[in-house]
Amino acid sequence: MKKKVFSLLGTMLLSLTTYAAPNINKIDPPFWYTGMQNPELQLMVYGEGIGDARVTVDYPGVSVSSTVKLESSNYLLVYLKLDKDVKPGKMALTFAQGKKKTVQEYELRARAMKGSDHKGFDASDALYLLMPDRFANGNPDNDQIEGMLDAKVDRNDPNARHGGDLAGIEQHLDYFTDLGVTALWFTPVLENNMQGGSYHGYATTDYYKVDPRFGTNEEYRQLIEKAHQRGIKIVMDMIFNHCGVDHIWIKDMPSKDWFNNSDYQNNFVQTSFKLTPHVDPYTSKYDFDQMNDGWFVTAMPDLNQKNPHVLRYLIQNSFWWIEYAGIDGIRMDTYPYADYDGMSQWMKELNEEYPNYNTVGETWVTEPAYTAWWQKDSKLSAPKNSNLKTVMDFSFYDKINIAKNEQTETWFKGLDRVYNNFVYDFLYPNPASVLAFIENHDTDRFLGEGQNFAMLKQATTLLLTTRRIPQLYYGTEIMMNGTKSKSDGYVRCDFPGGWAGDKQNAFTAGGRTEQQNECYNFYKTILNWRKGNDVIAKGSMTQFMVQNGVYAYARQYEGKTVFVMLNGTDNETTLPLKFYKEILKDATQGKDILSGRTISFTEDLKMAPRESLVIEL
Repeated sequence: MKKKVFSLLGTMLLSLTTYAAPNINKIDPPFWYTGMQNPELQLMVYGEGIGDARVTVDYPGVSVSSTVKLESSNYLLVYLKLDKDVKPGKMALTFAQGKKKTVQEYELRARAMKGSDHKGFDASDALYLLMPDRFANGNPDNDQIEGMLDAKVDRNDPNARHGGDLAGIEQHLDYFTDLGVTALWFTPVLENNMQGGSYHGYATTDYYKVDPRFGTNEEYRQLIEKAHQRGIKIVMDMIFNHCGVDHIWIKDMPSKDWFNNSDYQNNFVQTSFKLTPHVDPYTSKYDFDQMNDGWFVTAMPDLNQKNPHVLRYLIQNSFWWIEYAGIDGIRMDTYPYADYDGMSQWMKELNEEYPNYNTVGETWVTEPAYTAWWQKDSKLSAPKNSNLKTVMDFSFYDKINIAKNEQTETWFKGLDRVYNNFVYDFLYPNPASVLAFIENHDTDRFLGEGQNFAMLKQATTLLLTTRRIPQLYYGTEIMMNGTKSKSDGYVRCDFPGGWAGDKQNAFTAGGRTEQQNECYNFYKTILNWRKGNDVIAKGSMTQFMVQNGVYAYARQYEGKTVFVMLNGTDNETTLPLKFYKEILKDATQGKDILSGRTISFTEDLKMAPRESLVIEL
């Protein structure tokens, strides 16, 4: 009798499986675009038991090239081939299991512009880095979203969410226009549905969705459109190296090789954070694997870009955001921690699809040779080629932050360190496509716990006039300071005036202190002068060895010259101008754009302590 009962139950279960319609919860990407160079489109389909489905498509110019069943039966990868002349529209994808079928509508959209029409950021721009959670709260209604794991909003806790959002940024676009920045880089805006500590955005849990506590996908696109109307570009922060541990890929792992060291619960492997194995000719396999495949932290699983399906998913995701939102550039987090060949392939495809675009990779080692090794077409890494157009100058950051505490001398002290940093520009295939900064969200603020405006002014003058793409950090223009001695949150404080009820509103001149206005007006002056200035954006550079504590260099383009002079000491100095005759030639005077005063070249030049001059000849 028991055998008959079990047989009957088995038949019923088989019948339910046979006749149950396939269940589809999600398809990534949610829609796609016609006219892309690569005819292949990967769809990641997620739904209970969907892995056994047979897929057909009924749409002119589209065919199923292959399907891939993963270890989890809840995923199915569908690869479609899109003909070159396929038209925008909505197509029917049929998923069949047994005798039941589910028809899923999928949209192909027209591109807003050709790939070559997307223009990236370059040396003509000044990037302004901000954290959406800490800049301004324009919509308090999205501070807490029902059902999300982290519901805590506490501005008294430096490491909790504070409620800043995209609406807050949009409401202050005029502030950026007045200041004179030409590009905004937000730390990641995608969903981080994590249990605490994810305000920074670096633990993605949905690659196709803006975090609801920041806003919606449409609000992000609307913000970008309004920024573009003001001539401001938007750079999107992406992370291919890792996702968040609360991503569905961890809860329901597509396959063991979707992640590196996927047996993390029994054998957790953390990266060494030492990136030298990439370039070390003597490196051990153990050191390389730990650096490259170890997890960043326990909350950030390490994605395996060696898996071609993972890589295709990530490449498509970056293209989708360019097409959908119109972002003007990408900053790629933790660039050397991901698989070199995979990232090189991504960059190659991106450069082919968007030849005038730009991506900057975070390459955090302070040796110029290391940084140059990563730049596109570097002879140092040949025959390999990263295809990465822009790298980050951590050497400059390191040198200027040591120099600020020193008196400049002719042998490796003070600004002579910066002089020697630029000596190694011969290593770079394109020095003008190197991003420089004096601070960012992962470092102490340049001012530390102090208020040394003279040194800040000097470092910023250098940053905004040298042969680099400059990146500023939010709030420094009003002298925000802080260190990481307690936690990262202390260098990521709220911008005053970004929240209703703030005691101070530093977005307005009336809300700033006298010293803050002096600092803001300095930034406003040099940034607006720099905007559209081809001498700075395109000009050659001639630098001089330190003389009498002064570091000097010239930028020249089409007969125009800008001469920068920085007194790197706390003392007044007198400078014989004969050192600079090749630049000054017969000029008897020039105009300092910072102060507006005329600088005479008829006699030796006296410079005040820590004085900065930007002289147009």
